[in-house]
Amino acid sequence: MNPWVAGARPRTLPASVVPVLVGTACAAGEGDVVAWRALAAGVVALALQIGTNYANDYSDGVRGTDAARVGPVRLVASGLKAPAAVKRAAFAAFGVAAVAGLALALATSLWLIAVGAACIAAGYLYTGGPKPYGYLGLGEVFVFVCFGLVATVGSTYVQIERITGLSVVAATAVGFLSCALLVANNLRDIPTDAAAGKKTVAVRLGDRRTRGLYADLLIGAFLVGLVCMAWRWGAIACLVAAPFALDPIRRVLTGARGRELIAVLVGTGRAQLVFGATFSLGLWLTA
Repeated sequence: MNPWVAGARPRTLPASVVPVLVGTACAAGEGDVVAWRALAAGVVALALQIGTNYANDYSDGVRGTDAARVGPVRLVASGLKAPAAVKRAAFAAFGVAAVAGLALALATSLWLIAVGAACIAAGYLYTGGPKPYGYLGLGEVFVFVCFGLVATVGSTYVQIERITGLSVVAATAVGFLSCALLVANNLRDIPTDAAAGKKTVAVRLGDRRTRGLYADLLIGAFLVGLVCMAWRWGAIACLVAAPFALDPIRRVLTGARGRELIAVLVGTGRAQLVFGATFSLGLWLTA
């Protein structure tokens, strides 16, 4: 695989695709759905995540946090790319997100510029800057807010220019799925993160409780998805993804560790993508 593609962490990218699918589906039936706005929202979410991944690679690499990493390749820590090149790639991705976001703001509301700027700053400061909040155990907060609430509700807003109750509840389910992806990643990295002083939620909770948190997040996503039936009965379609969540949950609860957890990351991303596709379709068809 091309190093830049690997560095973008493609296994985690469903976290940026799913909220746009779900948020756009929430807008269906509430007003006209404009195709270019949905596409632009997808570009914003995808570019923001890729930029965050590159920025994380750069910052952890220069700090030495990734020196003994078990998971997928990291560009800086492995020496595949120079730190400056990875940093430039991060800002290039953030720039793409900013341009697409500006187009949406000009078409809808200028306050979206402030939201976008805050998300870009949060993406960089996750492990960058003098006091990275990802080292303090706040990574899940960032993921839930940016790749759950903001991305989903924002995708609804750019279509109908208002926030709906359905979009907020659906965004909660999406946020749980995105957090599960991060928790799976951080569960694998507990030993190396602890040694590097990176106090993620997984490090703070410890191995056993982190495994329980992972299962709770995935199960919680389906339960919240079903709550959306109060608005549209088609939300029940999210259960199609349940079988895809069973294997990663089983692996985590039966003690998978180290490289075994890479399969959990892949399975979580797959479950997230199937959930997003079926949930969105169900919401759209019953709008």
